[in-house]
Amino acid sequence: MAMRMVRLVLSVVLLVSCEWCALGFHNSRYLRIIRHKPHFRGSEQWFVQRLDHFNVADGRMWKQRFYINDTFFQTGGPIFLMIGGEGTANPAWMDYGTWLTFAEKLGALCILIEHRFYGKSQPTTDLSISSLQYLRSDQALADLAHFRATVDLKMNLTFNKWIAFGGSYPGSLAAWFRLKYPHLVHAAVASSAPVQAVVNFPEYLEVVNYSLESFSTPCPLLVKDASDTLIELLENTIKHKQITQDFHLCEKLRIKSEMDSAYLLETLAGNFMDVVQYNKDNRAFEDPKGVNITIDVLCTIMENSSLGIPYERYAKVSHLLLKTYEEKCVDASYSKFVSDMLNTSWAAPAADGSRQWAYQSCTEFGYYQSTDSSLQPFSGFSLNYKLQQCVDLFGPAFNDTVVAHAVQHTNENYGGINIKGSRIVFPNGSMDPWHVLGITQEPKAIYIQGTAHCADMYPEKTNDIPQLIRAREEIFRRLKTWIEE
Repeated sequence: MAMRMVRLVLSVVLLVSCEWCALGFHNSRYLRIIRHKPHFRGSEQWFVQRLDHFNVADGRMWKQRFYINDTFFQTGGPIFLMIGGEGTANPAWMDYGTWLTFAEKLGALCILIEHRFYGKSQPTTDLSISSLQYLRSDQALADLAHFRATVDLKMNLTFNKWIAFGGSYPGSLAAWFRLKYPHLVHAAVASSAPVQAVVNFPEYLEVVNYSLESFSTPCPLLVKDASDTLIELLENTIKHKQITQDFHLCEKLRIKSEMDSAYLLETLAGNFMDVVQYNKDNRAFEDPKGVNITIDVLCTIMENSSLGIPYERYAKVSHLLLKTYEEKCVDASYSKFVSDMLNTSWAAPAADGSRQWAYQSCTEFGYYQSTDSSLQPFSGFSLNYKLQQCVDLFGPAFNDTVVAHAVQHTNENYGGINIKGSRIVFPNGSMDPWHVLGITQEPKAIYIQGTAHCADMYPEKTNDIPQLIRAREEIFRRLKTWIEE
């Protein structure tokens, strides 16, 4: 989840030109849930951070981007800190989202801060391995701590309670921020947070199977039939031209290794994985493509026998996604993927967050969504394929043993599924594959039947299911109680 002012003069640690009182917000229209038209949209601001918070002898600094919205702020009100994640911070979140509904009711000041190494928050000159060593969750948490402590003093917010918000990886950061810096953050809302790091995560596809099955029992069976047929065709080189045409591949299919076939199979399975993860969410305000493509749409295609055998319907799904995302062809070349990911320039295509998140996966989290389970409909991209990517992208030092040790360290550092800490709430959706690695049991969790990834964070809509409505009400109830403590 990514998110969109106060201008700061904080001695030598801020790089802006105006005072705190020079507020210049300019918001666009809110969704229907906001009862009045707000008048502020935060422009980007910059805060100076240390490159390495854990080496006081290292004096290198960099500029971190953030946004502030004081539309609803009342004296003594809480400070809501939305934590950015593995992508560019989207300032649309300064206009929309459940957190703003809460802010209006509680008189909160809203701040969105971008994660180091993503978007414009670029601590180093490139994305080489020597630079990426400073891309770690503990460094990101230290960024949050320094930002919070400095802003607290300079804005005279000493007695205001700070609440951390985040969804997905930032959800984990929100929980870990409360865990590691309890003196700085009063409470946390950790939505769809995969707090348990794992090397192999085949359960992701098991939930995809379950979610497809929620539409109809035949749907995942038809997907499996199609996937199995594709694998059979891949074993016959004569059929590669047919596959190229059937799926509108950008290049003629050439299978030189298992990595090539696995990359193609994962790319096509990704059509279903992405739709399931974000099924029926209310993210239109972020201006994404594909918001109308849901599980229902994909399964309706897969069950339409007039479109041919399941393999042909599988191709139709791919065609639909190409059209939706306004792409001419499917780029399923593993060699091109590796070439793009090896480019360490900030101007490279993979600098959108792809190279950075691959590095974090190899050095902290794993989360590898493999087909190493018989309880899901896909085949052909195993854990070994995932682990080989670490070596191909970052070198032989990033082997499977290193990845395993990295994941173990992450869980030892934060507690994994047994994370401690008070005043943390974990909303999770039953149809979200990531809930498997999150907290789903009361009293800390709010488990929402029938919703997908981070559903509680998005703006309300008229057709929200009752379970989601109740979940938002419960989150607000807990926040209000915690703030009044």
